[in-house]
Amino acid sequence: MHQQQNRVMITIDGDSFSVPQGITVAVALDLTGHPQCRQSVTHQNRLPFCGMGICQECRVTVNGQRRPACQTLCSEGMNIERTSS
Repeated sequence: MHQQQNRVMITIDGDSFSVPQGITVAVALDLTGHPQCRQSVTHQNRLPFCGMGICQECRVTVNGQRRPACQTLCSEGMNIERTSS
């Protein structure tokens, strides 16, 4: 029997999304079809790279604080903004 997966509502750049509970922000961004996390100072899209929060390529703003998307779990009502540089 297939169990229904719990979901949470999050906002990414002003748009609301329902995503599976327990996924990272990086995975949620990928599910939107636009996986980039930020733009570099030369305006190149940056994506998660190391998956450990070390490289900082995936940093986003979550509820007003800079966070690595690959290490931040989605929670109900979370507000995520892609950032520049």
